[in-house]
Amino acid sequence: MGPYKRIERLIGEYIGRNYRCAVEIGVGENLVAARIIRDAGVSIRCTDIRPLPSEPGIPIVKDDIFSPTEGLYSGADLLYAIRPGVEMVPPLIALAERTGADLLVYHLGNEIYGTGGELIDCGVILHRYHYREKLGK
Repeated sequence: MGPYKRIERLIGEYIGRNYRCAVEIGVGENLVAARIIRDAGVSIRCTDIRPLPSEPGIPIVKDDIFSPTEGLYSGADLLYAIRPGVEMVPPLIALAERTGADLLVYHLGNEIYGTGGELIDCGVILHRYHYREKLGK
């Protein structure tokens, strides 16, 4: 597995250890992290601006973060995005605030939004832009 998929593996393992229900926003065709999360027994679903085929245990729903269907995100304790465009971060933060979920972002290169949020080192650097109150796990 090259360094590109190593990033997704580390992210998936971190989420699998720390959350119960996650939504990956802007999944594209890269399901590496989502598969690891699913295999860890965490409920996972994904969204993307384009319609994409789902696979067992990983439903993928067409949705636009700039005008989200909020019901798709209810019940999640984590929203996350891997390499989103920086213009996506403000609506991601707003959605996390409205749904009460954590928000983790893995940025492309040295890109950050605002102050960069709380940094989490799970082998790669994640930015936590919203932190929910602990309700269990």
